[in-house]
Amino acid sequence: MTRRLTPAGWAIAIVSVAMSCFHLFIAWYGPPDALTLRSVHLGFALALAFLMMPARRSGEMDHPGWLDIVWVVASVVVCGYLVVERDYVINRMAYVDPLRTIDWFMAGGACLLVLEGTRRVVGLTLPLTALAFLLYAVGPAGASLPQLAEQMYLGTEGIFGIPLYVSATYVMLFILFGALVERTGTGQLFMDFAMSLAGHSAGGPAKVACITSGMFGTVSGSAVANVMTTGTFTIPLMKRIGYSPAFAGAVEAVASTGGQIMPPIMGAAAFIMAEFLGISYLTVASFALLPAVLYYLSVFMTVHFEARRLGMKGLPRADLPRLGTVLRERGHLFLPLVVIVGVLMSGYSAPFSALCGIASTIPTALLRRSTRQYVRLGNLLEALEFGARNTVSVALSCACAGIVIGVIYLTGLGLEFTDLVLNAAASHLIVALVLTMIAGIVLGMGMPTAPAYIMQTALLVPALVKLGVVVEAAHMFVFYFAILSAITPPVALAVYAANGISRAALWESSWAALRLGATGYIVPFMFVFGPALLMIGSPARITLAAVTAIVGVVCLAGGLSGYFLRNATMWQRVLLVGAAFALIKPGVATDIAGAIMIALVIASQTVARRSAA
Repeated sequence: MTRRLTPAGWAIAIVSVAMSCFHLFIAWYGPPDALTLRSVHLGFALALAFLMMPARRSGEMDHPGWLDIVWVVASVVVCGYLVVERDYVINRMAYVDPLRTIDWFMAGGACLLVLEGTRRVVGLTLPLTALAFLLYAVGPAGASLPQLAEQMYLGTEGIFGIPLYVSATYVMLFILFGALVERTGTGQLFMDFAMSLAGHSAGGPAKVACITSGMFGTVSGSAVANVMTTGTFTIPLMKRIGYSPAFAGAVEAVASTGGQIMPPIMGAAAFIMAEFLGISYLTVASFALLPAVLYYLSVFMTVHFEARRLGMKGLPRADLPRLGTVLRERGHLFLPLVVIVGVLMSGYSAPFSALCGIASTIPTALLRRSTRQYVRLGNLLEALEFGARNTVSVALSCACAGIVIGVIYLTGLGLEFTDLVLNAAASHLIVALVLTMIAGIVLGMGMPTAPAYIMQTALLVPALVKLGVVVEAAHMFVFYFAILSAITPPVALAVYAANGISRAALWESSWAALRLGATGYIVPFMFVFGPALLMIGSPARITLAAVTAIVGVVCLAGGLSGYFLRNATMWQRVLLVGAAFALIKPGVATDIAGAIMIALVIASQTVARRSAA
């Protein structure tokens, strides 16, 4: 169906398509210098932010007023200045050559534009955080205004730092890939595939939510977007077979949140981590694989045990698609994902892999009659438009986080914060980890994962590394809690989104989400003390860690749900949770203790089952 656009809607569509085409062009022909690429990327994002989110809205999203047009023009001028004056900016000596009057205006304008644009798109939390850091820099830290202007605008350690570089090179292309595959029928493939696999089993719709949200999540990388995409289908189905509204919404929220840790694509923060660590994105994906499997296994087993405890059935097989039919008609749509993974494993860069994936989407859709209908010019232009629109929040979050990082580098605040954490923890690693977990969740509340991870990397990771944590494990630790803030009350954005569909009470859904996502809060401690879960170590050690962790996660799900082979008594639940923690902790003695506790539960439940029979 053709959309009817207003004049402002046409402007948004044209700017969005131009942004996507620009990034496709530089992905193929190679980017210009760093500052030019990042300033153009930010200019597009700011212009779209002020057009899409006008200051005054009257029910429509795309009716900007004259003041919004002024913001758009200012964005073009401030970001275009760095392109026009490229030679001057590159050749001047930072912190030595005096700033011109126009440099002052442009630097101040850039900070103001980024703060206002981020406020409109993301909300108040991140801009207020960045503003607090700016005030700290010119106040207690004693940084001069020329230093601040240099750091924020005329170099690549402030607004135009690594986070914005990642947004311009990696994230934009992968979001564009996600928009293209979604509009070539892959979304329906994911849903039908999950329904055919798990829809008939006990609690089938909840298991479908786990599978579908994980598959969607690895493409989109946004918890809230996943909830609103798959939740509109899965939450009503879960309620229909007997799950409470709170539990149904919690399942969707937790499953959608985990998409950001599920390879092969994950979310924007994973690309930023690869850049910070100086390793390939494929290596980051390998770190995330086992923890992601544990996370989803925990959710899957929890909904299974809950369904068995409540005596639920699945959906009738007659109402479900057949797996063979699904694969025959739409299975070829998995090929673009295969292309991306294959190119990555061949040693090519993540941007080139994304470009190959994008190039494969149209030929793939043309392979079968069932999907050729999606290859229409209007559909492809919409994909280019919505790919750019979906990038705006990431780009502005990264630019705003760049302000925070710039202040930390300029003032040395990171070193002071490291000393603060070390002193508070009194050099005890477990205390430092708990403090880091709390700080990570607080920093991530109401904030996208990427800026939350970026700030934690600057403030918290150095302290963990000083206490002996492997640097990769330290980054993954803060990465996890930046993600889990989406399901942690009181500001649990993914739960809020799910509640809009389930109509459940907020706190009831939040506690259900905490129970379902319990493994997610434990896994980071597991790989800090046992890096084998990050695929670091010998194959034997990795295998042992994986097997014991998988058994432990199943026991944890059973203990929290109150069901294992049958309904569990309180002492059996305590033993199951105890076994879970014993198996999760690396070590032969704890593994033996965990095995004994599991054996006791299995033996007692087997005897009880035979007696009942």
